[in-house]
Amino acid sequence: MKTEYLHVDGVRSRVVSAGPSDNGEAVVFVHGNPGPLDDYDALFADLGEDVRRIAMDMPGYGDSDRPRDFDYTVEGSAAHLGGLLDQLDVDTAHLVLHDFGGQWGLRWAADHRDRLGSVTLINTGILVDYSWHKFARIWQTPILGEIFQATTIKPALRFLLNRDNPHKFPAEFVDRIWSHSDWGHRRAVLALYRACKDIDSVAQPLADAFRGDAVPTLVIWGDEDAYIPARFAEVQATIFPNAEIHHLPGLGHWPMIDDPAAVTSLTTQFLHDQLTHD
Repeated sequence: MKTEYLHVDGVRSRVVSAGPSDNGEAVVFVHGNPGPLDDYDALFADLGEDVRRIAMDMPGYGDSDRPRDFDYTVEGSAAHLGGLLDQLDVDTAHLVLHDFGGQWGLRWAADHRDRLGSVTLINTGILVDYSWHKFARIWQTPILGEIFQATTIKPALRFLLNRDNPHKFPAEFVDRIWSHSDWGHRRAVLALYRACKDIDSVAQPLADAFRGDAVPTLVIWGDEDAYIPARFAEVQATIFPNAEIHHLPGLGHWPMIDDPAAVTSLTTQFLHDQLTHD
């Protein structure tokens, strides 16, 4: 496994890759909020060494830069993602997306449809007629969002995450989130959610771009998601006609953390079916 730091327009991202680097076809993992790329550790490893795999920390997250003046809109993050994939010579991307990674990845894919091999959506997708969850509404509110971000301490973070999840998270999961939760990250979260306050302005163009698209699509949803209701799994089927939908009862917004085996049993088979085999 290789870790490197790549720059797009002067903004540095941590990129982890494995498998044959000369293969233009790759499985690309895009995390969401709060990230980082390590959320995908189990899925990344389970695909095997013969598959090229790439994961990155997006700007504002993980070990990547957090510039105050970065364009934290969906379009800005999608452009950064595209710049990384260009540098990595990815011709065909099989996207694995979670949370806000769904918006970033699908925006890039809509603009580069000829480079999209398949889509795997994990508790994310095109969120038409979605209403923001309670934390998003706090972050989107001036002053209140800053106060919330400035006063959140690790025990509070642990409590809030576990309160809203059907399973207690492993300590290392919370530790990882907290270790990257500096003010630059917290400021980036505010910028992102405020830029996307009108979620339909993000979702509707994506729905228009993909409605009726036959791209192979896997939808996995932890049914006890406190942030994006499970009914949005079926919304994806109204847009992607080939969507294969799997509900995972008893799992939350991070099903790959709650029960990695339940998720890898679906993702590994699906992705191996989509990948080109010589």
